[in-house]
Amino acid sequence: MAIVLKKIILASKSVDRRNIFKHSGIHFEVLASNIDEREFKEKISDPILLVKELAKAKALYAKEELLKKNSQAIIIAADTIVELNGNIIGKAKNKEEAIIILKKLMGKSHNLITGIAITETNNPKIFIDYDTTSVEFLDLSDEEIRGYVKTNEWKGRAGAYSINDKASLFINKINGSSSNVIGFPMNKLYKTLKNEFGINLFLV
Repeated sequence: MAIVLKKIILASKSVDRRNIFKHSGIHFEVLASNIDEREFKEKISDPILLVKELAKAKALYAKEELLKKNSQAIIIAADTIVELNGNIIGKAKNKEEAIIILKKLMGKSHNLITGIAITETNNPKIFIDYDTTSVEFLDLSDEEIRGYVKTNEWKGRAGAYSINDKASLFINKINGSSSNVIGFPMNKLYKTLKNEFGINLFLV
């Protein structure tokens, strides 16, 4: 039987990731990583490589901070982007940008790509992977898009929407992990912790 001897640290500022961890019954603490994502985005154009490198940087930042405190923990980090026809779509800075992003996505399929990185404070090993989920939107009118943007669900979210909230009304199809659309592929987390770190989330 696998037993967790260390606390689990979620190295993320995402409210959605925190909520999905809570709903999954995972006991964790948050340590947001203070890294400059712009530097990575300026240098890396490949969506998969970008999210993997950002997740790795977040995990290593958290690891360094925890080592300063001599704190033993499992560290889980992630980064999510939206990809449409090879182009990376990030988070909207304001309502106008959210409207532009959503207009691009309406009536089309796009990919939610999440990079994950998992490590331990007392172990040099770091596991890095990614997961992709395809999402297809209905084709909303400009008036409907503006109505959705008024909900402010776009704030801080890749692609300017949240599947958990009112955006569920215009999501037509999902192919892949639904939890990945929220911000973390939980099935991959379960398998990785079990196979790579000897932690079974059903036995803790």
